[in-house]
Amino acid sequence: MIGYLVSLIMGLAVGLAYGLVQVRSPAPPLIALIGLLGMVLGEQAIDMAKRHISPSPQASIEQSADDVPGRR
Repeated sequence: MIGYLVSLIMGLAVGLAYGLVQVRSPAPPLIALIGLLGMVLGEQAIDMAKRHISPSPQASIEQSADDVPGRR
């Protein structure tokens, strides 16, 4: 959560600096935001796919503990 806050603050700081020196953003805002959204969605999709394909280490430990005779 702190990463999002830092990102927002830095974005505001850069926006203020651009406004003070009267320079336009290097990319059109709508195109830049759509590109960033695509990057975030792609990153999240990869993370979700990895979680669904490989079991978590905790699940493997619990499963192997259930396989030990006398431990139920």
